[in-house]
Amino acid sequence: MLATVEDGRVVDLRGDPDDVFSRGHICPKGPAMREVQEDPNRLRHPMRRTAGGWQRVGWDEALDEAARKLKEIQRRDGKDAAAIYLGNPTVHGHGAALFLQPLLAALGSKNRFDANSMDANPKLFACLQMYGSLTAVAVPDVDRTDFLLMLGANPAASNGSLMTLGDVRGRLRGIRERGGRIVVLDPRRTETAAWADEHHFIRPGGDAPFLLGLLHVLFAEGFVVDERVARIADGLPSVRSLAERFPPERVAAASGVPAETIRKLARAFGSARTAVCYGRVGTCLNDFGCEASWLIEVVNVVTGNFDRPGGAMFASPAVDVSRLGRWLGLDGWNRRRSRVRGLPEIGGQLPTATLAEEIETPGAGQIRALVTVAGNPVLSAPNGERLARAFAGLEYMVAVDFFINETTRQAHLILPPRYALERPHADVVFPFLAVRNVMKYSEPVVEPAPDTRDEWEILDGLSRRLAGLPRWPRVTPERVLDLALRLGPYRLSVDELRRNPHGIDLGPLRPSRRQRVARPGGRVDLAPAALMEQMARVERTVDSARAADGLVLIGRRQLRSNNSWMQNCHSLVKGPDQTRLLMHPGDAARLGLVDGQEVRVTSRGGEVTSRLEATDAMMPGVVSLPHGWSKVNVNALTDDLRVEPVLGTAVLNGTPVTVSAR
Repeated sequence: MLATVEDGRVVDLRGDPDDVFSRGHICPKGPAMREVQEDPNRLRHPMRRTAGGWQRVGWDEALDEAARKLKEIQRRDGKDAAAIYLGNPTVHGHGAALFLQPLLAALGSKNRFDANSMDANPKLFACLQMYGSLTAVAVPDVDRTDFLLMLGANPAASNGSLMTLGDVRGRLRGIRERGGRIVVLDPRRTETAAWADEHHFIRPGGDAPFLLGLLHVLFAEGFVVDERVARIADGLPSVRSLAERFPPERVAAASGVPAETIRKLARAFGSARTAVCYGRVGTCLNDFGCEASWLIEVVNVVTGNFDRPGGAMFASPAVDVSRLGRWLGLDGWNRRRSRVRGLPEIGGQLPTATLAEEIETPGAGQIRALVTVAGNPVLSAPNGERLARAFAGLEYMVAVDFFINETTRQAHLILPPRYALERPHADVVFPFLAVRNVMKYSEPVVEPAPDTRDEWEILDGLSRRLAGLPRWPRVTPERVLDLALRLGPYRLSVDELRRNPHGIDLGPLRPSRRQRVARPGGRVDLAPAALMEQMARVERTVDSARAADGLVLIGRRQLRSNNSWMQNCHSLVKGPDQTRLLMHPGDAARLGLVDGQEVRVTSRGGEVTSRLEATDAMMPGVVSLPHGWSKVNVNALTDDLRVEPVLGTAVLNGTPVTVSAR
C-alpha cells in the first residue's frame, strides 16, 4: 500500500500500483488499518488485571513478572504445566516469525498449540506424507493454468490462504480471458463462485468421495499416463486400484454432486492443456480433511499437472523456509500425544481442540499457566465458551496482544506490541505459498509512540528472562533476515530490498520437484500408508450416505472481516448485518421460517441467536454463520469433541444444528 502521512498521522492508505505482487489491488481491510492504528481501545502499554480493573505497569516489571510466574509454576509442576498458543498473525511478519522459536525453546513445554489445527493441518499432513516435508506445499500456477478446479476455497474473500495471491480478481479473470475455465464446488455459492464459469453444490465433508469419483473417471477414460507418472512417483497401482472402487454413481449421494457432473468435470479436467485442483478450509475442516487434501494432490500428480507450468508447483522463496523447517525439526507427526485424549502432534503442535480439557483435567502434566501470542482462540477454536471457562481457571495467563478481547480478558497480564504501521515488515512465510516469486521489505510508516515495544522485543525479552540469559546484546530481526536472504537462492540482502520499496519480482513458479520433495530421489509417494488405511472409513461413509433430513452448519469468510479483531473499524462493520444465518428458502419454508426472522441456532456445543436470510446461494440442508464475531460466531456452536481421527483437527464444517423461531 501507499501511505500518506501528515504530522506523524496516517491520513490515507491505498493500493500501490507499482507493487510487484498486488498491482495496487487491495481489500477493504487495507485502508481500515488506519482505524486500528488510531483505535483508542488499542493497548500501547502492559496492563495487569487487578480486582479493581486493568492497571498499567512498566515493561521491565511486566516481563519480570511474567517470567517469574511461569518459572514458579514450572518448577513446582513441571515444564509442561505452562502451555503456549500461537495465533495466525505470528507468521505474517518477520519479527514474530523469527523470534518465536527462542521463546518456545526457553519455555520448554510440550504443550504447544496453534491456529493450524483449525485451519491447514490436513493439507500440511498430506504434503508431509507425499513429499516428505510440511513445507513442501504445491500451489496453483494460476497465471498459466487453463482449468482451475476449486473445492471449499473462497479466495475472493480470503486472498487465497494456502495460495497467496496478489490481485486476486485480476489473476482469476486472467484465466478466463485466455480461454481457460474456473469451476467452484462449495456448499455456498460464494463470492469466488460469482467469478467462475461454473459452481456446483457439494455436501460438507463430501470432498473425499467426490475426488475418488473424479479419479475413477480419470483412470477409466485414459487421462492417466502410467509411464509419465511412474517417472516421478511411487504407488500408482495402489491409487488406481482404490479409484476403481468408486465410480461416480457410488459417491454421488455422499458428495452431493450428481454422477454425470462428476464425469463431466473429470473429462474437462483431464482434457485441459493444463489444469490444477485446489482445496482450502472447506476441504480441510471436515471428517475427511486429511483424505481430501491428499486426493487433491493425487489428482494433480496422476494427470501430469504437478511440477509443471499451469499445474501445481512449488514456490522458490527468497528465504528458504523448507531448510529452516528441517533445521528446527518441524517435519514430523505423532511423535507424542496429548495427555487426556491422546491426540497427535504435527510439526510440534498439538490440536487446539484438546486445550480446554488439558487445562481442566487434574493430574500430572495439567496445564496451569498459558501464554497466548496474537491469538483469540475463544472465538476461533471449537466450543469457545468451554475454552473461556478453562482460561478463567488458570493459575496464570499472559497474552501478547494489543486488544482486550474474548481471550485476553482472562489474562493476568497483557503485553501489547506495536501495530503493523509502526514497525518494519517483511514476509518470510507466505512467499513459499505464493503464486509468483516475490520479496519485499517495508519500513515503518509512522514513528511508534514512546515507551512501546515491537513484537520481537517482547518475545525476546520474555525468552531471555525464562532462559536466564543476559538482556544484551540482542540480535535484531533485520540481521537475522539479512543472513537468511544471503543464504537463500537469490542471494539478496535487506539493503537491496530497501532500495526496491515496491518489491522485487523474482519470476514465475518454476519446476523444482527434486529440490522440494524431501523423499529419496525427489519421488512422490502417491499411496502413503497413513492415508490409505483411512479409506475403509471413507468407504463406510460413502455406502451409508442418504438424503439429509437435518441441517448442518458451515462457517463463512467475509471480505470485510479479518478473523476476530477488526470489528472496531466502522468502515468494515457498517452497512448490512454481516452475521445473518444463511439458509436455503426450501429449508426455511419446511421449518415455517421467513426471511428476516430472528432465529435460534442450537448444537451440542451451544446456542446463538441470529437473523435469518433465506437465499438460494445455500445448498439445501446446509446453513451458514460467519467466523470471528463475538456475539454471533460459528464457533459458539462447533464441538471440541468432534475431530477427525488422523490429526485431531477440529471438524468446523458440517456441525449438526437445529434452527427454530426465537
